[in-house]
Amino acid sequence: MPDTLPNLGLPLLVPSQAQKTVTHNEALLILDSLVQLAVLDRDRTEPPGLPAPGDRHIVAAPAAAEWSGHDHSIATMTESGWRYDLPAPGWIGYDRGAGALVLFDGTGWGPLPLPELLANLGGIGVNTSPDGSDRLAVAADASRFSHDGSDHRLRINNAAPADTASVVLQSGWSGRAEIGLAGDDDLSLKVSPDGTTWTEALRLDAASGHATGAAVQQSATDTTAGRLMRADWGYGPGNLLGPVGESAGIPTGAVIEHGSNADGDYVRYADGTQICTRTLTGIAVGSAYGSLFRSAVLTASYAAPFVTRPTASGCCQSTSMCWANVRSSSPTQWGCALWSTEARGSETAELIAIGRWY
Repeated sequence: MPDTLPNLGLPLLVPSQAQKTVTHNEALLILDSLVQLAVLDRDRTEPPGLPAPGDRHIVAAPAAAEWSGHDHSIATMTESGWRYDLPAPGWIGYDRGAGALVLFDGTGWGPLPLPELLANLGGIGVNTSPDGSDRLAVAADASRFSHDGSDHRLRINNAAPADTASVVLQSGWSGRAEIGLAGDDDLSLKVSPDGTTWTEALRLDAASGHATGAAVQQSATDTTAGRLMRADWGYGPGNLLGPVGESAGIPTGAVIEHGSNADGDYVRYADGTQICTRTLTGIAVGSAYGSLFRSAVLTASYAAPFVTRPTASGCCQSTSMCWANVRSSSPTQWGCALWSTEARGSETAELIAIGRWY
């Protein structure tokens, strides 16, 4: 039978041993040094100047002076001087100077690897208690998450698209807003006045990124105060000018459309108004008609057709007495004749027609 125990090296009493008190007291000294191991520090390489009985230190390497040769040992001050106990791998102690648990791994003492101890915990509470649902619970004025050199992401993962991955904002433990994935892959923002009735204010489609929801226009004619205007139903620099259009009387294109061709110029507005202009040149005003002279009746096409006959008018660009008799002969064409108090070989007429394009 061995003389000492395998873990702490406590000496054993043997039959017919003399002075058994010595062996017994030695075992007690070892227990007093190693049980509930709390040392004053672990960064000394030599003894302090005035140690008190019971003071314990972990000897730092390389040990010097009286501690020389006892690297990593537990040095305990006794009535008869320093005693040394060499730790075994896995021993844990408390460094009072550093306020930390330390572990001997067989070659040296180091911080206790807490990440391993914290794995797969049933719950963590910071200034409060977790429960079966909220396994991480924090009671504080704020929570701070920061980068560790570059980026930082907060990941919330659901089990499947039909499940929820969201952040809920509460007042008095009653829901008031929720943002995240709510049963599909679209980003949803919901609000509630009472925690029971919820309104989906905004939804961003996962495929297109386009927005819908109560905070967005519901139709092209929706002018509800406070709603966001859709780009395809509203007007701005991108669609103020361009081809106009309509569907069942509702504008579908730009606000103003301008064009020109061989038949003149036109301007169309989203409300259906259309204005056409045209300049006719080289008109002969020479046919006598009583005391006046007139031109032949001229016909010309509008630069853009009207839906019904428009209102037409015109004028001469002459410095003498000359006027134009203009009429709308059809939705696509107008007629014109010039009159003057004198014969003119070449006259210019400016024509304008106002009507509707739908």
